[in-house]
Formats: sequence, structure tokens, C-alpha cells
Amino acid sequence: MTQLSMGANAPLQQRDITLDVILPRGVEADITALQTYAGGKVRGDGDMCFYNQPSISAGAMTMNRQESHHTVFSMQLGRIPADVEKIVVFATVSGAAASFGSIPQIHLEARGEHKIAINTQGRSEAALILAEIYRRGTDWKLRHVGQGFNGGLKAIAEHYGVEIADDPAPAPQATPTRAPAPAPSPTLDITRRSVTPAPNPAPAAAPLNLSKISLTKNEKTISLKKEDGRFGKIRVNLNWNQRPRKSGLLGLGSTAIDLDLGAFVEDIHGNITAVQALGNSFGDYDYFPYVKLLGDDRTGAVTDGEWIDINGSMWSEIHRVLIYAFIYDGTANWAETDGVVRIMVPGQPEIEVKMNEFGSSHGMCAVAYLENKGGQIKVSREVTFHRGHSYLDDAYGFGMRWRAGSK
Repeated sequence: MTQLSMGANAPLQQRDITLDVILPRGVEADITALQTYAGGKVRGDGDMCFYNQPSISAGAMTMNRQESHHTVFSMQLGRIPADVEKIVVFATVSGAAASFGSIPQIHLEARGEHKIAINTQGRSEAALILAEIYRRGTDWKLRHVGQGFNGGLKAIAEHYGVEIADDPAPAPQATPTRAPAPAPSPTLDITRRSVTPAPNPAPAAAPLNLSKISLTKNEKTISLKKEDGRFGKIRVNLNWNQRPRKSGLLGLGSTAIDLDLGAFVEDIHGNITAVQALGNSFGDYDYFPYVKLLGDDRTGAVTDGEWIDINGSMWSEIHRVLIYAFIYDGTANWAETDGVVRIMVPGQPEIEVKMNEFGSSHGMCAVAYLENKGGQIKVSREVTFHRGHSYLDDAYGFGMRWRAGSK
């Protein structure tokens, strides 16, 4: 079975899958799966499969075993409604001071296909998105997510559009007779069934702190602010479908896609450079350009893709950074790469940009644009395609000189 690292994805070969979520023995957490539609929201309470509703979609998704440390979902993907785009699997813990910080690890396994190990020790969140099962054309894929929320089950469910019933209020004192108030809209009860007396109501959930933001055509930018302007180590990850594409007579040969990560950098003094494996220009973290490429995956064997580190403590010296990806070897087929870039800034929501514009035959894609705006980081989704480095440079006005290179 394939072990998927954070952010990695892989196709599911089976249409009837069994999904195990396993915690250390003695640890209790609630595991939930919900199905979302266009816009990333549910349509109603019937899209949430959890302890109080263990079967949805006419039995196409069931929670058929629930123990304190082991949850099993059965999913018949061929019977999931055709307009469902994604199934989100997440874990929650409850209580005033609850978090995943004391749990060393959570394991998720699609039996016979893929495994995921999520390190949770030291984390402060009360809810974690473990994985996503999503459509890709006529296929389904599994992605390791591992991202968190504060606020527990109520907060994360409401983020996806589920209406949750509030704790019942104390009975009011008798008052003069008046017309009855209209009945409230039905909401989903997430109270656990118990034969023991109910505990005192838990404190109100903390404000929602979404730990992942996807930039799209309609919502292209986000600004990140730090009072002292020192953002720490900013990590940029490029991941793509590492399954070899068929080639040769009758498709008997196969070649892996070699997708490279790079960056154009300009500092506040007008110095410019490119950070990339091509030409062995790997950059530097402590000195200009304060951007460093961590190696080059030419084989596709590194399942977590390629990484760039940006020295956010020196952000005051950086004017702009353009993150790009290019197909070093082979014909451009961006639909086949299924590429995604993630930008991780300490203390800020993770930012995701998917390279999901498939009409171009050009081999270079400008993915994300980071600009210094008064000490803030303005991150913009680009996803524009170009014939090569010099054309990309011309489009964004860095003004570098170019010559042929190799790696």
C-alpha cells in the first residue's frame, strides 16, 4: 500500500472502499464523514455521517463500526449522488481544554490501497480534517490533508453548511399567556446518546479559525499581517500526480512527469534572481534572495513533492516573489499533473492554489504571487501559462537576462 504524505494524493482503484480511522487505544475522538457539493458545502443534515446518523445516501456511506479508538466507514462510491464533489473525513475532540496535542498520531487507511499517518502531538486544534475523497473526472482520489480547526465538531460542521442545534436553554419562568412562537427550523442534534446524566453544558465554542484557504478564480487574493512584520519560515510546497503516464507502442512504456518548482525574487533594492533547479540556482535562506529551493525531485519518488523556504523574518527586505511550476521534460499536459501549491506561514491559515486550468499547451505556469504591501504579505492566485522563462519574466516585468541551462 502507498503511504501518502501531507498534501499528497493518489487515485482509488476500487469503487467500494472500506476506510479505517485508528487512534491509540484509550483515546476518544469522534470521526465524521460528510459529502459536499459545488461551493464546498453540504445541502442538508442528511449529508453528514456520524455517531447519531451512521448511514447516509441510501446506505452508500455507512459508519458500520464505532469504538472509542477505531472507526470504520464503508463507501460505495458508485452509488454516491452524482453531484457530490467531495467526501471530507475529520476528527474532533470535546471539552473545555480539549485538543489533539496529547494524541501522538492518527492513522487512516483505505484498505488495500493507501495509508495516511497524521502526527498530532503538540497541536492545539480541537478538530482536524484528516483526508478528502474527491472526484477527478470519472475517477475518485484520496488526499492527505491533516489541517485543523479550533472549535470542535460544531464549528467545523457549520463551516461546511450543517445546521447544528444549540444546547437547550433553561426552562423560562411562568409568564402571562401569549401566542406561541413559531417553531424553529429543524437542526441536527450532535448530542451523544447516553444513559448517564448529561453533564453541564460545555462552554461556547471558540471562534472558527480555518486553517486552510483555497484561492480560486472568484476569490483570488488574501493578505497576511504580522504586527512586527517577521513571519518566520514560510514554506511553499508543490505536489502533483506522480503516477507515470503511459507512452510508446500500445502504452507499454511509462514516463514520470518531471514538474519543477521555482521562484522569481526581487528585493526592495531592485536586486532580482530566479530560484530553481535549472541552472543549479537553489538560492539562499539567510542572505539574498532569502529564498531557497530544497533539492530537486526528478524521479517522482519523493511523495511530498518539492519545497521552497522563504525567510519571512526578512520579509521587510523582500519586494515580491513569484512562485511558478514548469514541466521540465515532456509535453505539457496540466490536466494530468493534478498539481497544487500550498503556502504555509506560521500562525496563518494554510493557502492552497490548484493548477486546474487545463487549456494551455505551454510548459510553464505562474501559480502564486507574493507581494510586500506595507509589511503585509499579499498572496494572489495567478495560474497563467507561458511558453518559457523569458515569456514569464516579460509578463511580470522582472527584467532578467536569459540563456539556455540544464540541471
